[in-house]
Amino acid sequence: MELTESVIRDRAREYAEAEPLYEVEQQHVDILPDTFAGGEFGRRDVQWVVQWYFRRYLGTYPDRERREVEDAFRENDFEVVLDTLGAVAAEVEETDEALTLLTELRGVDTSVASAFLQFADPERYVTVDERTWRVLRAAGELGEPYPDPPTVEEYRTFDEACRLVMERTGVDAWTLYRALWRLWAVEFEET
Repeated sequence: MELTESVIRDRAREYAEAEPLYEVEQQHVDILPDTFAGGEFGRRDVQWVVQWYFRRYLGTYPDRERREVEDAFRENDFEVVLDTLGAVAAEVEETDEALTLLTELRGVDTSVASAFLQFADPERYVTVDERTWRVLRAAGELGEPYPDPPTVEEYRTFDEACRLVMERTGVDAWTLYRALWRLWAVEFEET
């Protein structure tokens, strides 16, 4: 499998047509970057990101694990969440620092933190998960199997692979994310 510009753009278009959460995701891609940067968000906005990370699997993610993470995240003091996302918005280009700040919140590991980065800056960041990692590995962009869960350093490796693909193909991170997710469905879902 080769990640060319045409493959990525075609699969991203398929994502928009086939994935049932696409419209609500696109709405959040459109509003959350400015919302997070301006500090004008409520509890539901930030809880949505955590919920999205698990619910995009459409019931195939273990329900008990999903609920535990969502419940743990809700236990965070909202003022702490506000301060953390404000600091992340100021440091969004400093990936390691942003991830470290986010993972200090209850219920946020590196994977969930990467979802916050994706919605804070959808042109720059791709959410890490086993599916996106597996496609990048199959395309020869990553050498190691998915580390479950990934560390900040392992996210950096994933992020560097994504950046190289984005630079080579001229696509943004949101387009690449959709293509990777869709490629997994086409190439691996039935295996």
